[in-house]
Amino acid sequence: MRSLTVGPYRRAAGTVTLPGSKSISNRVLLLAALAKGQTVVRGLLQADDTRVMVEALHKLGIPVDNRDLARVIVPGKGGRLGKRGELFLGNAGTALRPLTAVLAFGAGNYRLLGVPRMHQRPIGDLVDALRAAGAKIEYLGKAGYPPLSIEAAKIDVSKPVRVRGAISSQYLSALLMAMPLAVKAGALGVIEVEGELISKPYAEITVNLMRRFGVEVSRHGWQRFEVSNAKYRSPGEIFVEGDASSASYFLAAGAIAGGPVRVRGVGRGSIQGDVRFVEVLEKMGAKVALGEDWIEASGNGRLRAFDLDLNHIPDAAMTAAVAALFADGPCVIRNIASWRVKETDRIAAMATELRKLGATVQAGEDYLRVVPGTLKQGALIDTYDDHRVAMCLSLAALGGVALTLNDPDCVAKTFPDYFARLAAIAS
Repeated sequence: MRSLTVGPYRRAAGTVTLPGSKSISNRVLLLAALAKGQTVVRGLLQADDTRVMVEALHKLGIPVDNRDLARVIVPGKGGRLGKRGELFLGNAGTALRPLTAVLAFGAGNYRLLGVPRMHQRPIGDLVDALRAAGAKIEYLGKAGYPPLSIEAAKIDVSKPVRVRGAISSQYLSALLMAMPLAVKAGALGVIEVEGELISKPYAEITVNLMRRFGVEVSRHGWQRFEVSNAKYRSPGEIFVEGDASSASYFLAAGAIAGGPVRVRGVGRGSIQGDVRFVEVLEKMGAKVALGEDWIEASGNGRLRAFDLDLNHIPDAAMTAAVAALFADGPCVIRNIASWRVKETDRIAAMATELRKLGATVQAGEDYLRVVPGTLKQGALIDTYDDHRVAMCLSLAALGGVALTLNDPDCVAKTFPDYFARLAAIAS
């Protein structure tokens, strides 16, 4: 396993052009495949998670042309997919979960599987919702988790489809994207969320993109969603904005180490909830400016402590946990239970690694309390095959310490050249 030493750095300033958003990229690929007509996708993320989605679509009879990375062509077939296949989806929740719903509402037989960690990430709430509508899905291993077998079945969405929202908003997004395949003419597809829906901004991304592909979704609070009986149609061309979660690392770098650091590709018009990470930086005393397609952050000394509910931005909240190392007192990140079912148990992983860096950390079932201490030189950081653990923890090097990351290549999941980009703005 390769390791990489990062830092020591004391200053960060410059401009970074972001890779495409993972959440938008995989949604766009799937919606374009289900649409009638060809879609040209610009700005698509080129990383492991989109690669497995493209490969899956190829196996389903949608020959995505990505030879020109600046102009990816998806030949939509109006929802007509291949009738069988075994799809390996790595550790990409944004691929496996929506494909589970889409294929369950189809007319073929499929097997969906991933890496061992994907088989530890729950999917039971989504499967229960689909089974209640008539889907025939079987667990091939532990109940409630992938891998899955899906067989053709008669689907009935004349009554509301109910799904629990406490574990992942991806279950709701999966049902929303699949619903137009099953709604009959003159009817509405209704999805009702049981309990609290976490990570609400990600559901908003889904609704926004469905609208771009011609399907309207009416939202009544966060409990009821009504999907029109329109079928997907290509918008012709669509642009994927930069990844707001990835923007958080560079914006935090500007706040921690002077700046200004500007990210390009995402701005005040973003449809991604993680742009609200700038609110966290502002509460910590950083200076933030936003344009239409850029955000800039800078800082002038020690950051202020915070106590915040960051349920709405769970990925960017990890960056806040590392920024806490540079705060003037204890910091608390609340309502982040979803961290435990991500690429790794992120609450446990972040607590362990932040302690290695000199912090005192209390980890609860759904919160993390970080008390900054003197940063330790030469810490050996484990990354848990989790791209976001690796990227956010690298920011500790901005405190003038060197640290060594085990398995830094895990960032290929969403940002293959992250460390080169960080080195380009840090000194």
